[in-house]
Amino acid sequence: MPKKPLGLVYGVDDEPPLPACLLLGLQHVSVISIALIFPVVIVRAIGGTFEMAGFMVSMSILAAGIGTILQALNRKGVGSGYLCPSVCGPSYLSASLLAAKTGGLSLLFGMTAAAGCFEVLLSRVMHRLRALFPAEVTGVVVAMVGIAIIPLAITNFMGLDATDTVTETSEQVVAFITLAAMVGINVWGKGRPKLYSVLIGMTTGYIAAYLLGVLDVSHIQRIWDAPLVAFPELDYFGWSFDHLLLVPFLIAITCSCLKSVGDITTCQRINDTEWKRPDMKNIGRGILADGLSAIISGLVGAMGQSTSSSNVGLSIGTGATSRKIAFAAGGILIILAFVPKLAEIFVIMPKPVMGATLIYVASFMIVIGFQIITSRMLDARKTFVVGIPIIVGLSVDVVPGLYDNVHPWIHPIFSSSLSMATVLVILLNLILRIGIAQRQQLILKPGVDTTDTIFAFMEQQGAAWGARKDVIYRAISAINEFFESISITGLIKGDITADVSFDEFNLDIDLRYHGTPMEFPATRPTEADLLKDEKTIVRLSGFMIMQYADTVKSDLKDDLCHVQFHFDH
Repeated sequence: MPKKPLGLVYGVDDEPPLPACLLLGLQHVSVISIALIFPVVIVRAIGGTFEMAGFMVSMSILAAGIGTILQALNRKGVGSGYLCPSVCGPSYLSASLLAAKTGGLSLLFGMTAAAGCFEVLLSRVMHRLRALFPAEVTGVVVAMVGIAIIPLAITNFMGLDATDTVTETSEQVVAFITLAAMVGINVWGKGRPKLYSVLIGMTTGYIAAYLLGVLDVSHIQRIWDAPLVAFPELDYFGWSFDHLLLVPFLIAITCSCLKSVGDITTCQRINDTEWKRPDMKNIGRGILADGLSAIISGLVGAMGQSTSSSNVGLSIGTGATSRKIAFAAGGILIILAFVPKLAEIFVIMPKPVMGATLIYVASFMIVIGFQIITSRMLDARKTFVVGIPIIVGLSVDVVPGLYDNVHPWIHPIFSSSLSMATVLVILLNLILRIGIAQRQQLILKPGVDTTDTIFAFMEQQGAAWGARKDVIYRAISAINEFFESISITGLIKGDITADVSFDEFNLDIDLRYHGTPMEFPATRPTEADLLKDEKTIVRLSGFMIMQYADTVKSDLKDDLCHVQFHFDH
């Protein structure tokens, strides 16, 4: 059972009051609406009409609502059970543009649904792929999720886009007011204002934008002119399939899937103070929900959906991660899909407000990513596993156009810093694991070796294995206490052979020596016992070792003592 962190106001299993739930859900909808720019980009790329763009945006809102609810379910094997909303996935953009230009929206919808089927199949074997996702890999993915948002965040923060290349002073003022309101409320606010820091900040930004002329009467008129209720134009529905586009779509959905692994891992970590490693079965259920969201997207006529890293960052920032909020956000999205007047409020969101919101949520994602990375010990191999993917991934944004000439089939990998870093970190992790022995031996010589010998050996091996620091240091303490105790008291004849083995769940230390067995009492010797008998100090050492290790076993056969220390990892 996850242990709720103290910093959370509403944990994953908590039930906020209905008004708070709706407001927090609306706050998430505000962030989700930022991704609605992607369907518009696709329609514009093929010369589509405003009506076509409106249809695809409405259907994407509907698909996002359904996907958000599916992800929060955690019933009958579907959903991770976390507040991890769905949005139009940037990983799909390159493949979606290729499909739309090749065969129109019908081909885009058909290929999206087909790709979703692949993700559903992949979700069934996720629990067997644990070796692909150690902490350093998932940490890199989570950090790169935040880093990948930076270009979009900064350009919007500065009030820029493809058609607007001049930053106005009024836009800068709006951006700083919005970000200052969000950060200020989060840092110094208490109680309910802190919960709604993003919603308050965005509202403040809208007001400032109107007063400073960034929003004008024409924007308000769009809301006024939009119908209150409208149903989608069925003329735009259609599905087709082209096997030649399977490769780019499978690459896109794989990148989306890996990002979702990072998002769900983050959700696990922020909801449990005792988090140790990704729960792959839970992740598998989340990937199943993600795949079903992609299938639904294709069937209803929307862009492919993926978990939203920005919304995960928002839940960290507000301290509200209850799955009930996901149900509220999903319900609001489904309603908005058929209420254009309300949806238009998010469509007209000023670029500076959008940019400030993205900077706010990206800050949390980047920091959480590096916290996951540093939760394990790192050696030279793992330093390269972390460093090279981040550097190469950043090259996509630092050097625009660098990968423009790659084959269209594999272009989704090179289309964003996130997909590039994600694929590379998994490949490097598999390659650089070659040569790492999961079992090592240490010979300890009484009177010659010291604590430093044990410390250096275990630190080196812990870093090579990517073990948790706290487990390695408990093991060091146990071995050192054992070595010093039997050496000083003369219980040993000759050397100690220590066989140390590791896997993701267990650290085992087998110690063998000739001599007298050491006692490992379950209760601490009293002070009176220590004063009566000097040998009781050995029993005290045995008791201390029992506190370091999770289990201790000892036996004697033909003058050969065998002691086993086990540590859960």
